[in-house]
Amino acid sequence: MKMLAFLLAIICAVVAVMYYTTQAGSLPSFMPGYIPGSQHMHMKHAVVAAVAAIVLFLLGLFVGRSRKAA
Repeated sequence: MKMLAFLLAIICAVVAVMYYTTQAGSLPSFMPGYIPGSQHMHMKHAVVAAVAAIVLFLLGLFVGRSRKAA
């Protein structure tokens, strides 16, 4: 579970960077927000993907931690 959370966090971070740096017309056609010939930037998509990456990274840090009994 921990490795899966980290892997998904990395994927979300890459997607966030793609949305932040690439115009809608230049995105791969399988990505949501692809509009042929458009010069629009999908900032909301980038922010949501970045937040998802942060949440998944934190989940990966805290999942599976064992609590020591006192």
